[in-house]
Amino acid sequence: MSTNEVMARLEAAVSALGDVDVSAWSETTLNEQLGELSAALVALDSVLSRVAGEVRARGLRIEEPVSA
Repeated sequence: MSTNEVMARLEAAVSALGDVDVSAWSETTLNEQLGELSAALVALDSVLSRVAGEVRARGLRIEEPVSA
């Protein structure tokens, strides 16, 4: 997969996650989905940590973009 394809997929994932609004879910829905949501969040955290670690291992910093 090319770098451009990887970046496009990352941007799509960020966009999809930005659409998640758990505060709009009912208590019933949240309770029904909690196991799956928890597993997804733990997996996401693991992958993000791995990618960030690989960037840092190359001597680079991960910085928040400065808003214009």
